[in-house]
Amino acid sequence: MNDQSPTIALVAGEASGDQLGAALVSRLRETWPQARCVGVAGPKMKAAGVEAWWDAEELAVFGLFEVVSHFPRLLKIRRELVRRLSELKPDVVIGIDAPDFNLGLEIQLKKQGIRTVHYVSPTVWAWRKRRVKKIARAADLVLSLFPFEPRFYQGHGVAAEYVGHPLADQIEPDDDPRAARIKLGLDPSRTTIAMLPGSRASEVSRLAEPMLAAARILQSRRSGLQFVSAMTNERVDALFQAEMERLGLPDVVRVQKDPRTVIAAADAVMCASGTATLEVMLVNRPLVMTYRIAPSSFNTLKYLRLIKPQLFALPNILAGKALVPEFVQSEATAENLAHGIEKWLDDGAARSALRQRFRELHGELRCDASGRAADAVIRLLGGQQA
Repeated sequence: MNDQSPTIALVAGEASGDQLGAALVSRLRETWPQARCVGVAGPKMKAAGVEAWWDAEELAVFGLFEVVSHFPRLLKIRRELVRRLSELKPDVVIGIDAPDFNLGLEIQLKKQGIRTVHYVSPTVWAWRKRRVKKIARAADLVLSLFPFEPRFYQGHGVAAEYVGHPLADQIEPDDDPRAARIKLGLDPSRTTIAMLPGSRASEVSRLAEPMLAAARILQSRRSGLQFVSAMTNERVDALFQAEMERLGLPDVVRVQKDPRTVIAAADAVMCASGTATLEVMLVNRPLVMTYRIAPSSFNTLKYLRLIKPQLFALPNILAGKALVPEFVQSEATAENLAHGIEKWLDDGAARSALRQRFRELHGELRCDASGRAADAVIRLLGGQQA
């Protein structure tokens, strides 16, 4: 390895991985300003200087049968990526989340003697021993975002470090929704409900309808509400707009690429499962989580026992109990979502208790995650960072 300019390959899937990758690259460049960074990257990683061979959006598929339908394309990308990285021989390959894609990639490259890091533990299914064995074959090091993960991995002989979550370092709790509403052109005095239907088209196609139908129920029961939604890209925006028009809800303000301000503007949030639930917790807003995948995918995963009764929303996983409502699959109905939002609007004591617990969880996750992740990679490559 050239001590001043290592070659680092990164492979990110979807928006959350792009965020993590961009922050990691920025911190690695503090030690190695001339490092060459290549791989699969989204817009934030590209802005941080990653040479993108493919866009992260290429890996953003959701659900078992959705993956199957895209399998030939994903397999082709992975084969080509293995070929190019085998020729390049980077000093390290960092797979960021996207375990269905990245673990197989990491296994092939690790066999060739290329060092591998898996950034973001696959928490939903890693607890099955055979999956842990796959991670052991794939990664020289796992970088975990949550404090309960390394102990489990270490019990199975997998090197893992807790680094914290970069979003906890970046986001401050926000107690002034009025400022965010003014920024978005909303009425600062009106009760505001935010909708975060997901970052992928497949998510939005399933969650837009119950969220918007819940908004219509809330409108019928309460006067003076306003609604705002966070759209991650133009495709998602078009899907959401089409569902708005179908349901006759023209007065939902859609905001592209600024989810944090959308969350900050809200009194309560309807949110897809995933990193967005953590972001809502960190901004410190009450939320209702919902989650749907194709019924065929869900039933198959249940049959294979890859989905077990458990907590889905990240605040609930971190707390070890249900702090916020979760409505999954058949329970992801407009009425349930509307009822969950009304509870937060009407119960001031519950709202205050939740926000206090969110502050405590935020503090536990705040520990310079990107810096710690960069230090771990530097140590793996023989650097001197502490």
